[in-house]
Amino acid sequence: MQIGELAKRTGLSASRIRFYEAQGLISVTRRVNGYRAYSPEALVALNIIISAQDAGFTLEEIRRLMPGDLAHCRDGAVAWRPAEEVDDIRAMELRLDQTRLQIEALIADIEDKPEG
Repeated sequence: MQIGELAKRTGLSASRIRFYEAQGLISVTRRVNGYRAYSPEALVALNIIISAQDAGFTLEEIRRLMPGDLAHCRDGAVAWRPAEEVDDIRAMELRLDQTRLQIEALIADIEDKPEG
């Protein structure tokens, strides 16, 4: 598929698609006439990229999460990778809660100390 069709199907501009290509997030082949030819896997990859960016992932995180073989990717095949990120976020939240409680206890101790 040509870049115009890919842009139409994803809602992305052609320049944005070329940017993702330059970042190595999607691959493209060149036809004899020099036009870019995108595979159906490029559409899958762009949809993953769009969804991941909407969820707040950076391009580097998306690069790590992207499955290697999109041609054989089933609907749920990508789900386990972002799930690991969710687990990491939950662990960070727990550590932050513990740190907040420690700081609040420290503040209470300081405020309860008698003058002098």
